[in-house]
Amino acid sequence: MKTPQKKRQALGRGLNALLGDKPTPEVLAQATLIPIAKIKPNSFQPRTHFDQDELTALTESIRRDGVLMPVLIRPFGDGYELIAGERRWRASQAAKLKDIPAVVRKVDDLQALELAIVENEQRDDLTAVESARAYRRLMDEFNYTQQQVAESVGVSRVQVSNLIRLLQLPAQIQQMLEQRQINMGHARPLVGLDGKHAVNLAKLCVEKGWSARQMEKEAKKALAPVKTKDKAVAADVLALEEELGRSLGVGVALNPKKDGSGVLKLSYNNKQELNTILQRLR
Repeated sequence: MKTPQKKRQALGRGLNALLGDKPTPEVLAQATLIPIAKIKPNSFQPRTHFDQDELTALTESIRRDGVLMPVLIRPFGDGYELIAGERRWRASQAAKLKDIPAVVRKVDDLQALELAIVENEQRDDLTAVESARAYRRLMDEFNYTQQQVAESVGVSRVQVSNLIRLLQLPAQIQQMLEQRQINMGHARPLVGLDGKHAVNLAKLCVEKGWSARQMEKEAKKALAPVKTKDKAVAADVLALEEELGRSLGVGVALNPKKDGSGVLKLSYNNKQELNTILQRLR
């Protein structure tokens, strides 16, 4: 599990202070007012969903008290790019502010992604699949190993591995994770199941309010009728799916037939993942 101590070691005390909720005198001394129009959203933001009710409440707070904690930005083109504080930036726009207090730091793309991940995870803002995609991006774009990802963001290597495996799930289940209809405990037993069966179980889980333990039982039942010989084949197929999934960075489903033929399916969630697949295949 992640710990604040590990994060402080990974980020350094100065950067860690910039990701907190309460401004320190040192942070406030570094802040300056920057025109909101000059700031672009973070291209490395792992968070895809911002709760509208929370944004509305924050907007009202900013109208009343102003922005108490500066956002973190970096020089970008003729303006700036957000690194941390997108909720404050969005709420400030909604509050019709012209300027926002900000700390400017020169950081590279890798640091920008790491900081964006850590800021969200410190607040428990990311869903399991958002974390998984962010970790996968560190591995794909910056050649990080799972151990390096773990050390960078302050989680265990096992947690990194378990989260990345969620990207093998069908897009419909990943969307359910994003919408917080199910959590990681519900989704993990579905990895390795046939896509259609996995989706059906996920839907039943939501409808019936299953616990993670109940989902494990149901997933085991789905595999129970498989004969011993078929189990060995299924294990080989799962190993190949995981190997291809790690190599291509996307969900992979392999459906072999008895005559030696079969179907290989690759799942992607956006154009960027599609481009990654095409680049690797080429």
